[in-house]
Amino acid sequence: MTDSIVVSIINYRTAELTVQCVQSVLDDIGDLAVHVVVVDNASGDGSDDHIAGWIAAQDPPVPVTLVRSAVNGGFSAGHNLGFAARAGEYYLVLNSDAVLTPGFLQTLLTSAKAHPEAGLIAPRLTDPDGTPQISCFRFASPASEFIRSARTGIVTRVLQRFDVSLGTEPDLARIEWASFACILLRAEMIAAIGPMDEGYFLYFEDAEYCLRARRAGWRIHFAPRARAIHFRGGSGPVKSLAKAGKRMPDYYYASRARFLRQAHGRFGPLRANLCWMGGRLLAQLRRLVGKPVNPMNEAEARDIWIGTFARAREAGSP
Repeated sequence: MTDSIVVSIINYRTAELTVQCVQSVLDDIGDLAVHVVVVDNASGDGSDDHIAGWIAAQDPPVPVTLVRSAVNGGFSAGHNLGFAARAGEYYLVLNSDAVLTPGFLQTLLTSAKAHPEAGLIAPRLTDPDGTPQISCFRFASPASEFIRSARTGIVTRVLQRFDVSLGTEPDLARIEWASFACILLRAEMIAAIGPMDEGYFLYFEDAEYCLRARRAGWRIHFAPRARAIHFRGGSGPVKSLAKAGKRMPDYYYASRARFLRQAHGRFGPLRANLCWMGGRLLAQLRRLVGKPVNPMNEAEARDIWIGTFARAREAGSP
């Protein structure tokens, strides 16, 4: 039997969040043929047993399957296990730190059927208080790295067409990729372009998958009437580290370099790093007019180069 929607959720030491996420899906199923696959990415903290016990305790039984991965292969590898576990017409990639609002599944499915050219259908992500989050973007590029490191208003305005962020009300024609915190993927597209790239451990894999889809002729549709609440950072540390200006993990910069290479060619990371350095140099000129220099993450000037020249991680390994 083929489900209308297979929901793929990765658990990594977030048992309570994962159960809350799964429950929000179950509460919204209605008459739809939906099955939830929870992939435990070798948590090692007993959270997989906690989730298994919760599933077994449900009466009546719920359409939820737990897949226990032997290794923590990262975001792509985990969701690839989720895709392989069940046959579906669509696959909803859903973070464990997100919950669906009432009517979400039907609204997103209706939008997908109305836009057969779209292989990816992105809902609106919001904070718990309903504030929209930025979830649709342009691809990172050497120019966007210049903007990001300069952190100067006039630079952002002049180079706006290269800025990664598209704001909370994106122009559909400008969307190049959307956050995989919550996104619906058409099974036909997955069959055509293949699974997610397991050469990424975490971050930028969503941009790469959208890049691959676009190159194959698929489009991204933004469906803001379907809303999911996203508790940012609940399933990973990078957003909280970035907000605090602390040092980012090695895998972030390795993923950045991998994407820049795939999107902009062999010298993409080198060009992006040089633009980043140029942006920081320009930022220092703010001191000449008595303005503070906006800080970057700790050790980033070094880590972008380490990530660029580090030996590529073998697919499937952490």
